[in-house]
Amino acid sequence: MLYKKLLPSVYLRSLIDCYWVIEDDSKEIVQQKIIPDGFPEIIFHYGEVYRINITGEWVVQPNMLFSGQIKNHFLLENTGSSGMIGIKLKPTAASQCFGINMHSFTDRVVELGIVVNDQFDSISDKLVSNIPYQQKIDTLNTFFEGIKLESSENTDLVDQALALIFESNGLMSIADLQDKTGINERKLERLFAKHVGLSPKFYSRIIRFNYIFRKVENTRMSWSELALIAGFYDQSHFIKNFTEFTGEEPSRYFFENQNMGNFHLKHEKESS
Repeated sequence: MLYKKLLPSVYLRSLIDCYWVIEDDSKEIVQQKIIPDGFPEIIFHYGEVYRINITGEWVVQPNMLFSGQIKNHFLLENTGSSGMIGIKLKPTAASQCFGINMHSFTDRVVELGIVVNDQFDSISDKLVSNIPYQQKIDTLNTFFEGIKLESSENTDLVDQALALIFESNGLMSIADLQDKTGINERKLERLFAKHVGLSPKFYSRIIRFNYIFRKVENTRMSWSELALIAGFYDQSHFIKNFTEFTGEEPSRYFFENQNMGNFHLKHEKESS
């Protein structure tokens, strides 16, 4: 099985967090848990398609997908051998690249054409073919470098707020966020809904969870110590937050397992 993340070209790093590739020749059916990480994605399947369960019902996915912001974990299940390449977009990138209202796609994974119409038609055959993944990444770099962005003062303001959220590992209060950006609460909520798909408070929770996940994985701190550095009043609130996003308490979560949930939450990337 191959799990790999690669950086985009230097010109695209304000838009794309990374590309990722998953390949597995095994046809064994395995359920995977996907956990919110704060990044929308575009995904192309060149292996067998997957089934998805977000609402409690299993649905077969198409081979070209857009995933908006997700608030809770959900399940995926392969239908055969796997081959997929994903574009992990920065939080406002889909709004800037395709002019979409991100709130319309919160908690949704949909056929790509619903979001971008025919914009990928010129390269989609290549992306769902069996050519080497590096050729697909080269194709994607060229494609995104040619997009005319719909950037505005509003997206710049949201990106400024997002930078503060990331720098604080999601620990900055909304009051401090308003103070440092000069944006009132109502406008901040409206801009985040449109360009990110989540409220700034909920998005901060996801980024704080990502921070917790990395700390749990990479340190030998006690749960109470982790709760303290992650800004929780006590250990029980820390465990509750972790469980809300993963469906499991941290003491029962298998951080060492090679699976999609752990792969997407880890931050290691290779230069493409």
